[in-house]
Amino acid sequence: MFTLEIEGTAVAVINSDEASAKDLFTCDGFKEDIKTMTSGGKPLWDGKAALTVRPSSEDEVEVFEDALAEDDGEGDFVDDPRYADADDSDEDEADIVFLVDIDEDDTAHA
Repeated sequence: MFTLEIEGTAVAVINSDEASAKDLFTCDGFKEDIKTMTSGGKPLWDGKAALTVRPSSEDEVEVFEDALAEDDGEGDFVDDPRYADADDSDEDEADIVFLVDIDEDDTAHA
């Protein structure tokens, strides 16, 4: 599993290999979404800060697994084929869990 980190903050975890994680976390659709999403009233990404993809910590993996076990497809869990590149069919099998609380108003925005 791999984690997206923005300015030192772990933002999301994906259950894929490193190349797929980098492709998904840096694709235009995902970047556009995280520019419009907020947590605690602050944007997740300003469109300028580096997006770092690194191996997930044990704690992040646990949060990911707990979220999948509890989630019924609502909330901070994302399984969205819009983020899959057309030339990589494995990416649409990846699940993303946000590690930060996403403000409610953002769900209608995306």
